[in-house]
Amino acid sequence: MEVRAKDGIERRDLFICEPDTTNNRMALSGAISALELLTPRRQKLSVLVVSDSEYLVRGIREWAPNWMARGWRRKTGAIENLELWQALVQAASRHEVQFTWVRGHQGHPKNEYVDQLAVRAAKEQIGSQGVVPSGFDEWLAARRAKGQYLDYDPDAAFAAVERRLSAGERIPLDGGV
Repeated sequence: MEVRAKDGIERRDLFICEPDTTNNRMALSGAISALELLTPRRQKLSVLVVSDSEYLVRGIREWAPNWMARGWRRKTGAIENLELWQALVQAASRHEVQFTWVRGHQGHPKNEYVDQLAVRAAKEQIGSQGVVPSGFDEWLAARRAKGQYLDYDPDAAFAAVERRLSAGERIPLDGGV
């Protein structure tokens, strides 16, 4: 998670786990958890959720509106993970949320970092127990020491997305963030 703070950009991590689950369920659960953590602020926030899960992003942007219009039914068969989709729609309704997709395992630093968190959480069955200080800056420094991501500026990347959102721009499905 990243947010503009008085002193610059503040980064926090949130990771969850469940035994005997699927990537799809965890993508939904992670988005729900993040949005629910923002809700107690009692103010409507502008939020960009970036995920490498096409299931999550296409589902919330394309499928869920149709399911809702049909009374939470699909044209054919049951909706998988219905309770999670309903919880996600509810959590997202409290804010101004856009969802966008980034291709996973393609060298995007922030995606590579969160993938490492997710894999560790699943393997060790551990969660962060809420939002915790991020280890991204240390992770990035270690990668740079190995010659990776030398030209990547995470603060500039955040600011670019922030400008797009402030201008009211709708981030495309594959927003390239």
